[in-house]
Amino acid sequence: MDIRYIKPDDDRVAISRVYEESWKYAYKGILPQDYLDSIPAGHWCKALDTSGWNTLVMVENCTIIGTSSFCASRFEDYADYGEIVSIYLLPEYIGKGYGSRLFSASVNELLKLGYHKLFLWVLEDNSRARRFYEQQGFTATENVLNGNIGGKESREIQYQYLA
Repeated sequence: MDIRYIKPDDDRVAISRVYEESWKYAYKGILPQDYLDSIPAGHWCKALDTSGWNTLVMVENCTIIGTSSFCASRFEDYADYGEIVSIYLLPEYIGKGYGSRLFSASVNELLKLGYHKLFLWVLEDNSRARRFYEQQGFTATENVLNGNIGGKESREIQYQYLA
């Protein structure tokens, strides 16, 4: 298993597939099923090359099995924070320690970039992810983002880590 930065010649569709399958697995019962079923192949390809984002991929046996993106905070109120934008694994790798390794690599890269305050957002109803972040040393704050995903009102809780 290897964790490395995304390369220009990496298959963006394969990386997007990690997002797609992970969303359909992790958000089942949280987001509308018809929305999850309608996520098209390659949906996240463009986002992988967002200016200012750093993206890691986790590769095992020449297959991309996980991905995580992070950057300087996208939110003015947290201008001196590093932000973990996403972390996803193919469902068959969830719960086997891969996520901890990928998450730790993302945190370490943000620390190398000089960020000593980190944060991320997680859907309030995603109890599995919330437990995972707490196990990684992140703490829920009272900061929330309200939005709409797939036609359902959503609420995201901010988690922070202070190094």
